Amino acid sequence: MKGFVAAALGLTLSFSAAFAAEPVFPPASRIGIVPPEDMVPSKRFAGFENEEKAAAITFVEMPPEAYSQLVSGLTKEALKRQGMSVTFRENFKVGSRTGVLIGGTVSGPDAGRKWVLAVKGGDLTALLVAQVQGGSDGYSEAQMRSALKSVALRGPVSLDEQVSALPFRVTDAAGFRPVKVLSGSSVLYTEGPLDTFKAMEQPVVILAASLTPPPPPGERRDQFAQAALTSNKILKDVAYERSESFRFKGQEWHEIVAKATDAASNQPVIVLQTIRFDSDRYVRMVGMAKIDQREQLMPRFRNVIDSVDMKR
Repeated sequence: MKGFVAAALGLTLSFSAAFAAEPVFPPASRIGIVPPEDMVPSKRFAGFENEEKAAAITFVEMPPEAYSQLVSGLTKEALKRQGMSVTFRENFKVGSRTGVLIGGTVSGPDAGRKWVLAVKGGDLTALLVAQVQGGSDGYSEAQMRSALKSVALRGPVSLDEQVSALPFRVTDAAGFRPVKVLSGSSVLYTEGPLDTFKAMEQPVVILAASLTPPPPPGERRDQFAQAALTSNKILKDVAYERSESFRFKGQEWHEIVAKATDAASNQPVIVLQTIRFDSDRYVRMVGMAKIDQREQLMPRFRNVIDSVDMKR
């Protein structure tokens, strides 16, 4: 009888564990995992985190065709340039889906351990990046590998749900409409019938929340803002009209007004970039339009960034 009771109890516990180990999907994310103990969905990005243990797992959704290029670019040399020393690389299977799991250590101010997992789905490439700062006092290798290997993918999520899950709210979209959410932290707005952006046929507003703390106040923020604008591949021949810092609503802001050329179409454009700095994060807006739309659209771009509320 005792043996029967013990076996029954063991079976019950195994069923409980199985039911408890369902993947958790952060709001609006198509990527889910069974998170490590005490990790919760982040309010700052798509993924999970535990601030006390300085640990996080971030999710990035990419097109399915990005998988081959992504995996071929995850070389030891490329990752080393990003501060990661690779200790293992292995092929990965999630049901019928293929993937690659890479692990290693990180040096510098964020020293610790890091894992990168790429998984190819039918209509989605999933990239998961996990990191634990410090030594073995955070999560173990086995815990992080187990969480990553529990990855699950689900079908498309509505645009409204994606927008509602962003780490900020836009209370005045100034007549623009959202068309795409990226990585759970960025959103693209436009005005007009098209949902794609070609030859600057329609104005574009991009809002993005940071995943990292802002640079310190002063000259470094000026340099940071200018580098952020010129480092993308969308614009070329950027000519500043104004680049300045100021205080507004009790916060530090930086704003750039510039003329540039749209790299894809060679169309001249007017650009407004505004960055709002909080103590531990920032939100950046870039508004772009044809030169002859400047007077009508610049005030509306400002309305959008002025109306942004960061979620706590």
